[in-house]
Amino acid sequence: MNAISIKGLSVSYDRKTVLTNVYMDMEAGKLYGVLGPNGAGKSTLFKAILGLISSNTGQVLINGEPVEEQRKKMVYIPQKGEIDWQFPATVMDVVLMGRYPFKGIFQRLSQEDKNIALQALEDMGIANLRSRQIGELSGGQQQRVFIARALCQQADIFLLDEPFVGVDITTEKKIIEILKQLTDKGKTILVIHHDLSKVKDYFDKVILLNQWLVAYGDTEVTFTEENINRAYRGQLSILHRTTLD
Repeated sequence: MNAISIKGLSVSYDRKTVLTNVYMDMEAGKLYGVLGPNGAGKSTLFKAILGLISSNTGQVLINGEPVEEQRKKMVYIPQKGEIDWQFPATVMDVVLMGRYPFKGIFQRLSQEDKNIALQALEDMGIANLRSRQIGELSGGQQQRVFIARALCQQADIFLLDEPFVGVDITTEKKIIEILKQLTDKGKTILVIHHDLSKVKDYFDKVILLNQWLVAYGDTEVTFTEENINRAYRGQLSILHRTTLD
């Protein structure tokens, strides 16, 4: 069974088509790079997978079931600019949010929930930061907090929107290392990414979008100059040879 199955998905905003007739199956335990120019529909694809927007046509299945039945198994890590870093919440507060989908309206967090959150922090190597306010952290630490929240939710599918913006290369490599460890445990991870020079090092599979599915598959055979040019439609003025070598 595929972790994510997309069948004939089309999405429009204000009569403008954003995604057209997308068919795609994603297997568990793989790290996917979602690539394409601005306006290609990458974030829209994420919202459709999460069930946050309605589609014109098509269907998205998670583990063979409708999105509504599997929502607790998915987690979205947004771009840093979408988060209020001045909100008065500690690292532990944020990570414990991963337990809320399992609680009733008036049900309090249990000691077991707190133990799960602490373990997630330890797995990310940031247990020593649990009392810090999230706005005081570095970019890399902030990303680890949100990955820890996803672990705390015990999610199977992770969707990360440009997680490397604002982090240094050392932190970026550490985050990729963490994501690869998660795929080794069977997690399915989709990452919206823009740095084409890192694609072959980072991702098992790539999804090239530009309002339609240009190409999809194993990175080694799909991430080609021809497919990149088709996806970006000449928007890349210079395609460095190191991108493909």
